[in-house]
Formats: sequence, C-alpha cells, structure tokens
Amino acid sequence: MSLVEHHPKNPTARGPAEWFTGDVFIDTIARGHGDTPLSVAHVHFTLGARTAWHSHKAGQTLYVTEGEGRVQARGGPVAVIRPGEVVVTAPGEWHWHGAAPGHLMTHLAVSEGDATWGEHVSDTEYLADPP
Repeated sequence: MSLVEHHPKNPTARGPAEWFTGDVFIDTIARGHGDTPLSVAHVHFTLGARTAWHSHKAGQTLYVTEGEGRVQARGGPVAVIRPGEVVVTAPGEWHWHGAAPGHLMTHLAVSEGDATWGEHVSDTEYLADPP
C-alpha cells in the first residue's frame, strides 16, 4: 500500500476575464480535502495584469516569487510587493493584487474559503502612487 500519491502537473489555465484584467496564468498546485475549501496556486501576472476586487471567506496568503507587484485592501493605500514578501488578507477583506505597472509578477496564493468577486479595479485605482 502506497502512502504517497503522485499526480502529474495540471495544464496551466488562463485566468477568467470576470476575475482578472489582463493576461493571468494559473498553475494549480493543491486543493484541500477538509470542510473549508483550500487552494494553492502559482499565479503569473503579465504587464498590467491584476485581479478584480475580491474577498475570501477564510482569508488568503500570498508569497511573491518574482517580479514586482501591487496589493491594496479596500480603503487602504496601494502597497508595492517584491520577491520573498508575504501578504496576508483577513477573512472577508476586500482586496486586489497584481503586477506593478511595467513589471511581471508571480506569487503563490494560498486561498481559504470560497472567493467572492466584485468589480474590476479601475486604471485610476491601479495607477495610484504608493505612499
């Protein structure tokens, strides 16, 4: 009896236009097996690409692996994020994240609970100067 499961790599998926502005590519790494949906994904944002406003029922943790990005909680300032940095969003917190203008950005996303998706981030919101 084997204690280890080995799964071949899933195909890279294009992020749906309802959830993203620009070209985003998602490599799903894992899905949880418990009561709260859990997913781990390697998400690749091209120049200018970003999520729409969204929240996660039980929160989300991002770990930037390459490039330069931006993240913002609703009502808060835009923050620059770089490789090795971790972003934690609280359960139900509305936020967006994506590549910084003129940059690519990739992060690991650990998402807990179902996501609720809202409106797309406007160019004015996206291009706001970080403090």
